[in-house]
Amino acid sequence: MKSVLGNTIKLTVILLLTCACNKAKEAPKDPVKPPVNKGLIVKVMSYNIHIGNPPSKPANYRDLSAIASVINIEKPDLVALSEVDNKTQRSGVTVDQAKELGKLTGMYYFFTKAMDYQGGEYGDAVLSRFPILESTRYVLPTTGSGFEPRSVAMITVEKEGRKFHFAATHLDHTAEDANRILQANELVKIINQLSIPLIIAGDWNAQPSSQPIEILKQTLTPTCVNNCLLTFPATKPDRTIDYIMYKPLEKFKVLNLRTVNETYASDHLPLTAEIELKF
Repeated sequence: MKSVLGNTIKLTVILLLTCACNKAKEAPKDPVKPPVNKGLIVKVMSYNIHIGNPPSKPANYRDLSAIASVINIEKPDLVALSEVDNKTQRSGVTVDQAKELGKLTGMYYFFTKAMDYQGGEYGDAVLSRFPILESTRYVLPTTGSGFEPRSVAMITVEKEGRKFHFAATHLDHTAEDANRILQANELVKIINQLSIPLIIAGDWNAQPSSQPIEILKQTLTPTCVNNCLLTFPATKPDRTIDYIMYKPLEKFKVLNLRTVNETYASDHLPLTAEIELKF
């Protein structure tokens, strides 16, 4: 009896020691690593759509589906549109181009009138994959009545709790800088009153070293610093006049900037940027 009991005790001790040794030999588990915060990224496009008139077609021809196709292929979150018609005789008295592009791309839209034209309106618009929380139209001045009025279409959107403004504008197209300088100074005043971050884009008819761009750089940061991408004309671009900029500097990081090689739909190349939100 004692022999059996003794053997049982010995076996139990051996088993306990074996378990303890095996546990000691187990490799420690890797600690749980916190997820890497890659930031929130938005893709922005600036596109002068030439009122939907492909340059290779007659002046009265419109092809908004070609513009929409460019947008649908690139899949931007936000688009700044220049040269947009709304119910004009030249583009169709029932055609709201911004609304139609919103329908063709499945995006929200906001149009602002720069001026009355042929019984309708001509101006700027924005498209957004995010619901538009607020929208505002600003008027930009000219040096006299003989020039086309200009506007700013600005919206407020939100991505994953981050609210920011997105805006589109189209500065004066005439040869002299006087109107663009006036409009750039007015833009600086408008932007400096904003309380949340801003991305703004459009056809600004000014090259990177020009005075209007230098004025805007007082408060905005361009997505290009040196060797800015050529955006006009679409077929053989020889100048940079389309831009994407932002404010404040520390709230954004540009990850990618490129033009889209699309020469049929408009006389401008679309400009796109992927931008990280750092707020």
